[in-house]
Amino acid sequence: MEIPKIVGAGLVIIGTGIGIGLIGRGAMDAIGRQPDASNKILVAAIVIAALVEGIAFAALFAVN
Repeated sequence: MEIPKIVGAGLVIIGTGIGIGLIGRGAMDAIGRQPDASNKILVAAIVIAALVEGIAFAALFAVN
C-alpha cells in the first residue's frame, strides 16, 4: 500500500507547481495591464502562493 501514497504525493506536488505557475502568470498579466499597481499585485500573489504551498504541505502530511 506504499505505492498509492507515493503517487498521491507526486500528484500533490505536480498540482501545487501548476497552481503556483498559474498564480505567477496571472500576476504578470495583471502587472502588464496595470504597472502602477505592481506592488499590490506582487504582495497578493506571494500571499496566495504561500497559502497554496501550505495546503500542499498539509496534504502531504495527511498522506502519512
